[in-house]
Amino acid sequence: MPNYDVVIAGGSISGLLAAREIAAGGLSVAVLEEDAEIGTPEHCGGLVSISGIRDLGMVPDIETIENNRIAHAKIFSPSGCFEISAERQKVIVLDRRAFDKQIAFQAQKNGAEIRVKCSMRSFGKEGSEYVVKTSEGDFSCNFFVDARGIASIISRNRDGVLHSAQYEVYASWIEHDTIEVAFNSQQYPGFFAWIIPTGQGKGKVGVAGRRINAASALQRYIDSKGKCSIVRKVYAPIWINGPLRSFVFDRTIIVGDAAGQSKPTTAGGIYTCGMGGVLAGRALVDAADKKNDDRNKQQLLLKRYESNWSSMFKPEFDKLLVARRLLERMDNKAIDDLIATIPPESVQEASIDGDFDFHSTALAKILGAKGAARIAKALLGNEIRRLIPGS
Repeated sequence: MPNYDVVIAGGSISGLLAAREIAAGGLSVAVLEEDAEIGTPEHCGGLVSISGIRDLGMVPDIETIENNRIAHAKIFSPSGCFEISAERQKVIVLDRRAFDKQIAFQAQKNGAEIRVKCSMRSFGKEGSEYVVKTSEGDFSCNFFVDARGIASIISRNRDGVLHSAQYEVYASWIEHDTIEVAFNSQQYPGFFAWIIPTGQGKGKVGVAGRRINAASALQRYIDSKGKCSIVRKVYAPIWINGPLRSFVFDRTIIVGDAAGQSKPTTAGGIYTCGMGGVLAGRALVDAADKKNDDRNKQQLLLKRYESNWSSMFKPEFDKLLVARRLLERMDNKAIDDLIATIPPESVQEASIDGDFDFHSTALAKILGAKGAARIAKALLGNEIRRLIPGS
């Protein structure tokens, strides 16, 4: 039976970054990816800031960057629109298939072993050993990392899961430097439709929402934009309920989407999930040190990953969860009323001071000092319409 210090189930960004850090610390580590290729199926929008990528210890290869010219974001309500500049935030669009392989190459150079088409079936203690049972046989290890993505959460909790569809589209109506986000509580309840350009006339177009047929909703959205060619279709669940209460359970460490580390407002997670992998890997290196063979001390060191991630992201996620709850309560008229009253100077301020990786800052700037009153007014009208249909 092959033996490793750490076995990681899941070869996405969080698992691979954890493997890179673990191998760099001199531990033996195996990454088990159930799909036939690292980086597929690619259902991520690929948006990330250059500063976020640097924090992950990455400098993207030229072939991994699909678009480095994101300059604007247009935000649509059912009847209105405003535009925010994104130039200062230095946002790029990654080809996740290529980017994940770049990380995998880093991990392998450090000493990690990567296996594709190898799915985990169970993990548990057998006698004095911890054993991971897989489609390729059994592996023994000292620690196990669950990086299997949202599939790991769905088995425990479906409340925070939304259906999504994202197509790769060629169309003249896709602007090479402009992201589009469209809110409509009837078409995409609890979420939105989006366009992420990967170049002039091509991009990723998607929708997500609560209790919707994502394929039908996306087709209606595309039809409303105009003629196009669809060259790829991807369907995937997304998680919007925020992080799990704990990321560490005895010898099991949970990272990335499996730990709910994607943003509650956008389900984006390259930076937040990636940092989960980095911090978990470093904590595992410390916990596996022979000087720390006391079980309680190991647990404290592993928990350091949890506290470090929370100190970086929990305040932001708490604010985004509030924004999510507000969005889910708003009907189309409330969304229209809110967007119609946003002052241009607030949008300008958000363009200058906003942070793509911590976008509650931009939300606060856009709403401005009078934002709470506007939200209260919009929500009050929203609740009255719920109480008295036709009002």
